[in-house]
Amino acid sequence: MAIHPPHEALDRLPSGTRVLIAGGGPSGLFLALDLAHRGIPSVVVEPRASIDPHRPRAKTTNARTMTHLRRLGLADALRAAAPLPVRFSQDVIFCSGLTGREITRFPNAFQLDAGRYDAQPECGQQVPQPVLETVLREAVRSHPLVSLHTGVTVTGLAPGTGTGAARAPHRVQVEDSAGSRRVVEAEYVVGADGGSSVVRKSLGIALEGGSAARSNLSVLFRSAQLAELVELDPAVQYWVMNPQAPGMIGPANLDGTWWVILQGVDLSGADVDLAASIRAMVGAEIDVDIIAEDPWTARMLLAERYGDGTIFLVGDAAHLNPPWGGHGFNTCIGDAANLAWKLAAEIHGWGGPGLLASYGAERRPVAQRTIQDAADNGKALAYDFADERLGEGGPAGDALRAEARTALQVKRSEFDSLGLVLGYNYAGSPIVSSDGGLPPQPDPIAYRPSAAPGCLLPHSWLPDGRSLYDALGEGFTLLVDADSADEQAPAAVAEPVARMAAARGVPLEIRAVRAGSGTPLASAWEADFLLVRPDQHVAWRGNDGGSAAEALDRATGWASDSILTGSGNADRAVDRAGANA
Repeated sequence: MAIHPPHEALDRLPSGTRVLIAGGGPSGLFLALDLAHRGIPSVVVEPRASIDPHRPRAKTTNARTMTHLRRLGLADALRAAAPLPVRFSQDVIFCSGLTGREITRFPNAFQLDAGRYDAQPECGQQVPQPVLETVLREAVRSHPLVSLHTGVTVTGLAPGTGTGAARAPHRVQVEDSAGSRRVVEAEYVVGADGGSSVVRKSLGIALEGGSAARSNLSVLFRSAQLAELVELDPAVQYWVMNPQAPGMIGPANLDGTWWVILQGVDLSGADVDLAASIRAMVGAEIDVDIIAEDPWTARMLLAERYGDGTIFLVGDAAHLNPPWGGHGFNTCIGDAANLAWKLAAEIHGWGGPGLLASYGAERRPVAQRTIQDAADNGKALAYDFADERLGEGGPAGDALRAEARTALQVKRSEFDSLGLVLGYNYAGSPIVSSDGGLPPQPDPIAYRPSAAPGCLLPHSWLPDGRSLYDALGEGFTLLVDADSADEQAPAAVAEPVARMAAARGVPLEIRAVRAGSGTPLASAWEADFLLVRPDQHVAWRGNDGGSAAEALDRATGWASDSILTGSGNADRAVDRAGANA
């Protein structure tokens, strides 16, 4: 269905729908597309009639998000649309100025890799958020199961009462730009409507946390001269430690458009001379054409819960992350990917009563850990290391830069954060079957692939050149290491799981795979068999068919100990998951 323009969006909005998504930003659009990928239609309402190309806040699409996009067939489209190809640069450079001296660099930052990436089937991609949203909107435009209505805002929500088949629909009040209103009834409502979420407020859910002490100012500008004057190697970000204008600067594209974040700006006094600040960062007189500016303060906020019943919060409606490390938007996509398969399972009828309740139990601890790591990175910004002598020559300048280089290692987890991006897990989740093994200890930098239940499936490339992830089905997948399992084992394990799947109507694929190297996959898995969820996390590992079948029952929310009833049990599930995230 086509995107509906503002003048007709309200007229075309249906009076009722199974799934209504409030907010058509990255998390709302991704959720709608993931649901559609699983055969579930949805209606998305979004206040913005068009995407502002001059507010590129998020720039980092990490390897995990790119892999989610690959699953939907959109990774290549995003790379083709990205103004900066990965081959342009994979580095972040700290310097005295763009015409000054390099102090240190962090190579392969944000999972950027010009070659074949091993940790995931996709490496990261630097791309402004408006470009990403445009790609997602184009995908929505071509998908018959998603209906996006722009120029329409959710202004109120009256949750339906009752349970099960007797549950009344939720009543969602919407309003267009002319002030016209109507009510849409929906069985499921998802609040993807940002930090001021009407859906969250309608549920009486509070955000807990605080804000940074100092503010920042983002600027987008053009310069015909700057690219030719930069004396440093290409980088996706330059961190400038000039006391006159400490902050970050980087190319938005290869056609003379640049972005800047001036850090620690006092926004209460006189206006900042943006052109002068940019010239100070560069260290030269250049032409500066300001396109847009955007003041902001980093916030560390987390919703006390992620929804009620069949109303859910995703993305910024549930958590607000500081931008240091580029994890905010990516965490939003992780929310949507976790909720999508569970919501689809519920609607298709194979999701048990404990499945949807596991969404918040799994995702809230991930956001909590991510916010903390980003907040820690926000304690060491450019102005904390700024010194006008960093650009000086001679032994004194060399010594000062060496000292700064050592001090800047505290920033490593901001750029080399694979342990945070891929090392999160759902080991404490009520729908994950523990085998007694523990996932690796949390580390924001070091990623130790593990097939412990709840962890992300360890990635590998297969002998035919495919990613192991490409061998997964759309639903659950029972993976068999064909090099390790004996001839009778696959049938002995697969048959009980297949019977359980058939009884519940669960989509299940059984795939025998071989490693692309000489080491059997079972060595990494510590088992011959893995049961993998639709979101590529391990639900179970082992060699016994009976326990595999029980694990499938639990992973789909049917096992009694996976069913959460009441907020107390939900809170305990969050605590269990948080202990392992």
